[in-house]
Amino acid sequence: MVHRRWLSWWAVTALTMLILGPWATVASSQSSQAHAHASALTLVTTQFQPITEFADFQSILASSPAPTKAVYLDAGTLTTQLTAQEQTHNVKISVIAGLHGDFPPFVAQGFLQDLTPLLKSLKSRAFPASIVKLSQYGSKTKHYYIPWMQATYVMAINKKALKYLPKGASINSLTYDQLIAWGKAMMKGTGSPKIGLPAGPTGLLARFVQGYLLPSYTHANVTQFKSAAAAKMWQKVKDLWAVTNPQSASYNFMQDPLQSGEVWVAWDHVARLINAATAQPNNFILVPAPIGPKGRGYLIVLGGMAIPKGAPDVKAAEKAITFLTTPYAQINTLDKLAFFPATGVKIPKVLPAGIRLEANAVSAQAQSKVSVPSLLPIGLGGQGGAYSKIYTDTFNRIVLNGDNIQSVLNDEGSQLQGILTQTGAACWLPDPPSHGPCHVK
Repeated sequence: MVHRRWLSWWAVTALTMLILGPWATVASSQSSQAHAHASALTLVTTQFQPITEFADFQSILASSPAPTKAVYLDAGTLTTQLTAQEQTHNVKISVIAGLHGDFPPFVAQGFLQDLTPLLKSLKSRAFPASIVKLSQYGSKTKHYYIPWMQATYVMAINKKALKYLPKGASINSLTYDQLIAWGKAMMKGTGSPKIGLPAGPTGLLARFVQGYLLPSYTHANVTQFKSAAAAKMWQKVKDLWAVTNPQSASYNFMQDPLQSGEVWVAWDHVARLINAATAQPNNFILVPAPIGPKGRGYLIVLGGMAIPKGAPDVKAAEKAITFLTTPYAQINTLDKLAFFPATGVKIPKVLPAGIRLEANAVSAQAQSKVSVPSLLPIGLGGQGGAYSKIYTDTFNRIVLNGDNIQSVLNDEGSQLQGILTQTGAACWLPDPPSHGPCHVK
């Protein structure tokens, strides 16, 4: 994750006072005493490398009412250590702070506590319902982590494009059909296509297909890869490409053509839009992704916090988790670490306009009642690149080369099934749970 320092020292101080009120005035004077007289709990995280980012995370934790020592471990090492600690009944980890995909092995082995009571006590945090549901991992009654932070992909719009918006369309509830009609109107009015997609060699077009298009048209991804609904979706993609700037085949980061004015409407990861939003905040609007027949598919990179069974100090662990969901911690995580809030916290005006634009779009997308959240692949190991290549190849063959849609889907779908069978990867959202490898239909 890109490291950014948008706030000056005085702004952070003012923000802290604004959010925490009287507690902030005594925190600094009492913090050293509290940390000196209490043994720190151990929080293990799989995030925030390199060391500068980890130091920023530790600086946020320094204000926690529960003295906390942060330790970085990669996901594999964490799995090994927690498994050994649980098996020997000598658990030393009090909090695990990781991504959604880090937790499934621990849920399967029964290593995590049910945090439903803690989640209920944090109701005022206004976690999006779609995110809260992810913490259940298929359970109907239990929640295994508390939402912590998120990153995702949204759309950026140059205000010049608004005059071409189709009648009755809203930028916050735009459909893919309306996006195509918008593209036609902009092309007719300006003489050139103004929609842009990151279809370059290192662009993230595969994520657009996996997490946005397919879920929006099929309410699935892998399991409906070869379906009739997917075939109809690919025809829509061809229609969209017809009004997309052909230079998109070379675009990797959409912030560049947005700033130059080559494109007026673009989709990309928030980290690949931030320069445009920050440099020209008065020229751009950031909004959620479009909606398809099955809803608004969107891909979420979600972080959560869990407590292992047998943790040394559960009460202190709950205090640390509660602290990391406060407005103070959520805003500082956004400012220092570029992960967006997983709560409904209001983005303060002391933050630069560009980051406020992104944060509001991320929140609106997550809070949408028609959202179909998708996750990054789980269980693919070293085959993640091969998996994404299938989606890129499918796009190239159908959209750029004009090959028969169903024939391509059958061919690429067989290769996709080979990866899933080889790795044994079970289905992940938005696909329904599977017993054994996920199956392409």
